[in-house]
Amino acid sequence: MRVLVTGNLGYIGTVLTPALVSAGYEVVGLDSGYYADCVLGELPNDYPGRFKQIYADVRDLEPDQLAGVEAIVHLAALSNDPTGELNPDLTAEINHRASVRLAQSARAAGVRRFIFSSSCSIYGQGESKTLTEAASFNPLTAYARSKVKAEAEIATLASDDFSPVFLRNATAYGLSPRLRFDLVVNNLTGWAYTTGHVRLMSNGESWRPLVHVNDIVNAFLATLTAPRGAIHNQAFNVGRDEDNYQIRYIADAVARVAPNCQVTFAEGASADSRTYHVGFAKIRERLPEFKLAWGVEQGIQQLYQAFEQVQLPYEDFEGRKYTRLKQLRYLLDTHQVDPNLRWNKVEALAAMN
Repeated sequence: MRVLVTGNLGYIGTVLTPALVSAGYEVVGLDSGYYADCVLGELPNDYPGRFKQIYADVRDLEPDQLAGVEAIVHLAALSNDPTGELNPDLTAEINHRASVRLAQSARAAGVRRFIFSSSCSIYGQGESKTLTEAASFNPLTAYARSKVKAEAEIATLASDDFSPVFLRNATAYGLSPRLRFDLVVNNLTGWAYTTGHVRLMSNGESWRPLVHVNDIVNAFLATLTAPRGAIHNQAFNVGRDEDNYQIRYIADAVARVAPNCQVTFAEGASADSRTYHVGFAKIRERLPEFKLAWGVEQGIQQLYQAFEQVQLPYEDFEGRKYTRLKQLRYLLDTHQVDPNLRWNKVEALAAMN
């Protein structure tokens, strides 16, 4: 099966792409290249040669470019809440409208399965203890609103020959070659390694469901092979019930792993209105082959050991490469991209290709 992965050079995509290749898929990756050089350590030596890489903006993809593609895993987006607020209109254009256009093109091109990477953040300030896929949405950010709208419009495209699926990932954590420090577990572990403190920006009382990046990858793999009747036009929360945690618990877990580490609060730390406790019964029932292998403390240990191996300096932790908003601002400030996040020089993308 030929699978197109959009955003394949991002945090999840850099783990998913080689996993798909190893599973026997013919992979085509499409990425804007914003984070191409944001690598912690080194990529595997054979990484670029194992699949076809296209550097292009997902907003520009045409139906004829999808010839022969049987499934799409759509990861490309302006990811996370702070990045989404950089330019809410642009977030809507890329995360919502471009996603719908891609799904329309996919259906026209005969793509049979379209897996949309959504987020549990669409539940926003959850009103019930355990939010199922049928719960009301209460998106609090431009990022979350873009996911809600994209899901709704893509769902209307479902047909006998086109099956959209919506994977609402819990908050991701864990090691990826294109690491992100704007994710809570990764961020707190980075603070612990580089400063000896776990620094909380809020009071730590809000709830988050967590899922390791490797387990997100397993969810995509399971969705690609699942019977159509199990997944057609369905949404799935991706994670497991026991991995709903308050932020303060995560901080304490990091402190247990990091030697001589203390939990501290940033000046003015207050309550975070984004709080949601999510249920995961549906994915267990519909995709029984999907198994989660990682626990939070195990993931913290993995991250901490990786930081020790590369001797991560504080300057890199706080720098631009591993925080999406900082990297985009760097590209804007250095005029490499225009205000619409398009590369200023056409030859820049041409050179990548």
